[in-house]
Amino acid sequence: MTELKTWAGRSSFRYSGSVEEGTKIFFGSGHSVNVTSEDYSQLLDCFSGRTVNIGTSRTSPPNDSIGKWLQDNVIKTAIASYVGPILIHEGHAKKADGPYIKFYERR
Repeated sequence: MTELKTWAGRSSFRYSGSVEEGTKIFFGSGHSVNVTSEDYSQLLDCFSGRTVNIGTSRTSPPNDSIGKWLQDNVIKTAIASYVGPILIHEGHAKKADGPYIKFYERR
């Protein structure tokens, strides 16, 4: 189990698995969500080489943000503040200025 800070760094969450095999993300008081390896693969294909807004808003993440993509393609629950740090921790992206995340080119 890996513990990381959320995107804003105000709290922590835990996850098991990896981007390659899929993750189970644990947050809040006993909440969890699964993100499959296929979900991550599609997200990485979509954002490869780009710098985009992380989109952590729970109600209206900006278009073309990670949060909007996750809500449209994975789960309506706002999980960008967890997925972003996982992607950075596992070497797929880095934090850019402000609310932005820069994805490395997909190999």
